[in-house]
Amino acid sequence: METGAPGTGGAAGQAIAGLEISQWKYLAGEAGDPQMHAILSVRVDGTGGGGGPDGPVLAQVLAVDCSSSMTWPVEKLHAAQQAAVAAIRKLPDGTPFAVVRGNEQATVVYPDTPRMARASAGTRARAARAVREMVAGGGTCIGAWLDLSRRLLAEQDAPIGHVLLLTDGKNQHDEQMPLARVLEQCAGRFVCDVWGIGDGWDGRELLRITRRLHGSASSVREEEALPGEYEQLMSRLLTKTVPELGISVTPMPGCTVRYLKQVFPTEAELTAEDGTGRFVTRAWGDETRRYQLCLAADPTGRPRHEDLQLAVVAVDVPGGDEVRLPPPQPCLVHWTDDPALSRHTDAQVEHFEQHQRLGEAVAAATDAHRRGQRDLAEHQLGRAVQLAHAMGADEQLGRLARLVRIEDAREGRVALRPDVTAVDFQHLITASSHSTYGPASGTGPGSGAAGTTPGGGATVSCPACSHRAPAAARFCPSCGHRFEARP
Repeated sequence: METGAPGTGGAAGQAIAGLEISQWKYLAGEAGDPQMHAILSVRVDGTGGGGGPDGPVLAQVLAVDCSSSMTWPVEKLHAAQQAAVAAIRKLPDGTPFAVVRGNEQATVVYPDTPRMARASAGTRARAARAVREMVAGGGTCIGAWLDLSRRLLAEQDAPIGHVLLLTDGKNQHDEQMPLARVLEQCAGRFVCDVWGIGDGWDGRELLRITRRLHGSASSVREEEALPGEYEQLMSRLLTKTVPELGISVTPMPGCTVRYLKQVFPTEAELTAEDGTGRFVTRAWGDETRRYQLCLAADPTGRPRHEDLQLAVVAVDVPGGDEVRLPPPQPCLVHWTDDPALSRHTDAQVEHFEQHQRLGEAVAAATDAHRRGQRDLAEHQLGRAVQLAHAMGADEQLGRLARLVRIEDAREGRVALRPDVTAVDFQHLITASSHSTYGPASGTGPGSGAAGTTPGGGATVSCPACSHRAPAAARFCPSCGHRFEARP
């Protein structure tokens, strides 16, 4: 059994981390710029939940769009207020929190003091009143909302900072507080989840924020669904008790790290710390995340027809006494002149590259529809259907079926529905950013996988969201649903 797998024990109250590498180790030995791609599966289990012995783990900012577009229909602002109140009610006592009203500026509507409030029965009630009294008017400058959130959270000592941001429109006043600059200042400071409501928001703009700030982008078609979505998100958030987990990649001579990026459950950008190969990930509970590693390798002068160590991957947790860590794992290469071996791709790598291609097809379809090129939009959506069918992504196929009538999924033959609107494409963009779990780690001859899938490679379907999860998992790694104990 893999080190760090559930059931291996550990000190009482100690969480356990797991690390697996799935790769196809055979690369062509000719000169050039060969690249090795691998999927790292990183898992944390047994974290518990709630506050720690030294105080609350979470500090929360709720940023609510109150621009003039939120005034119509009237249900939109009401739903945003109800959702913020629902999130506030979920906060455990002692949790630092604040509510930010956003338009072309950003103001704190609760508390009315320079510092964030601490959750209690009284502060939750006063915050709810302040939220219900918010009025809408003005423009949209998302950079200002995030910058104020950053300054509020910087004054807190809670190890996990989180911003839950809601918008119904595009970032119209970027010149006042450029979003690109603000995202650089906020990166690594807190996690941000963003929700779109109404019909004027830009899905790719939401993804730009969440990929930099390691959150997720979502949206609701019906305003009344938003409070329930906020409650579920907060429930998942409150299970996260590990503020930071580092992934270190140490390449061997002749090898360089091209990139490491998160590919499951959503895409996120990772940047190595200055002068190191250590990449920081934030806010863990009991969950699995997957990362795509790309290494550039030079075969010159290297032995053929044997396994060589290309890089070593390790995970760490600062002050890691609370988490039992797995041993470092090797990423291998086997230089070969046999094209029958070198032309193959690891199943997990291919799965997540298909997800990326699906997202690109959806983006291209969105652009084509905006330009009035319905035939091109239909063609790109057919390509997306074909990819989703090949991956067995039934949930994605269901979302695509809102925009097209699927005539032959295998061939990608579809017909664009006549009543499709621009916001339908934006909903599809955010939905397509949530990836499926992927196939089991390869364990056959030549797979190069360092370890096996938890539970021996078996998976189960989550009853809440239908995503696949390891058979031994206690929580769904996609939606956080707790599984019943299994024999």
